[in-house]
Amino acid sequence: MRRVMARVVPLSLCLLLYALPAAAQPACSSLPSPVIGVGGSASKPLIARIAARLAASTSPLTVIYQSPGACFGISHFADHTNITGTASYWDAARVEHSCTLGAVGVAPDFGMLGTNALLCSGITALPTGIGQFDGPVTSWSFIVPTASTQTTVSAEALYFIYGFGAAAGGVAPWTIDTEVYGRNATSAAAIATSLIIDVPVTRLINIDTSNNQGTVNALNASTHPENAIGYVSTETTEAGTNPTLVRTLAYQHYGQSCGYWPGSTSTSFDRRNVRDGHYVPWSQYYFYAPVDSPGHVTDAETRNFIGYFTGAVTPPADVPVLDDEIRNGNIPQCAMNVWRDTDFGALYSYVPPFSCGCHFEEVATGAAPTSCVACTDDTQCTSGTATHCRFGYCEVS
Repeated sequence: MRRVMARVVPLSLCLLLYALPAAAQPACSSLPSPVIGVGGSASKPLIARIAARLAASTSPLTVIYQSPGACFGISHFADHTNITGTASYWDAARVEHSCTLGAVGVAPDFGMLGTNALLCSGITALPTGIGQFDGPVTSWSFIVPTASTQTTVSAEALYFIYGFGAAAGGVAPWTIDTEVYGRNATSAAAIATSLIIDVPVTRLINIDTSNNQGTVNALNASTHPENAIGYVSTETTEAGTNPTLVRTLAYQHYGQSCGYWPGSTSTSFDRRNVRDGHYVPWSQYYFYAPVDSPGHVTDAETRNFIGYFTGAVTPPADVPVLDDEIRNGNIPQCAMNVWRDTDFGALYSYVPPFSCGCHFEEVATGAAPTSCVACTDDTQCTSGTATHCRFGYCEVS
């Protein structure tokens, strides 16, 4: 009898433990000072960085974000629909948590896209009462597993791989249809790729991995790494342990004679080839939000949040947005030497309203170039065209 009871009691305890309910998710709207956004997965790491800062700030906000795809960042405003289900928010340690939006859902405070909203299907103009605000630059990478021996890919090769399918395209070694990964037509990564290689986004032939990290994971799990290829935002390839899983290929655009990495080397974070126009696959992040008649974001907390990125609002001292953009792998406009008026349009030489190229490289790589002159004010900037002291260095504007 004692032996039987000894077995029954632990079993009963196990049954009780398994019957305990999981911790309930809080309602998103109940969190302190919530700002709720929706959009693409490429921007989620940047949102997470700033959200963690704001969670710990003396001027706290709770940034909540759902990432079903970039074009959802505008379609909810166009269709006047709420977002439902669950969304993510982050604590001060950048630990991700989930909250619930409820059965009825909530109207988003902002949308965030890695390409312009007018590139989304069915969006021919911004919805009435919705404003557009420019964020930092993101570049896009064509990636392979680290076990692959490939180092370069051309626009022409990608045209056949993604436009005709791997097997029909016949571009060795990427000739297995089930080893070509990407996204669907609501994704900024897919829209960017379609514009880069000149294949309509609805005609891209690839396995949809649901999000940028999903593409990395699919490539890493490939049983034919030499035949596998995908595309993601460049900052995704550099996040966490991803550099041990995938590599960015040097990209050769139409009309170029060789391929370029986003940085000056395959492992550099300086983004020099993006900033000077050699690396073509880049676009901006865009924010969309309800605005009043003068064009100001109507919700005060959302206005502050977006304003931290655009420069319209000075962020709290404990929320270094510019530096976090750089650390995330993005490029603030002040570090660019070329620009384009439309996503993937013609490039032209560019001097930003104020420059931060030296500061960018110092934060991104750990040291500013030797050509950068340290300063504390404009009077120390008298050599050549770098006559303005910005972020501790002499800059051209």
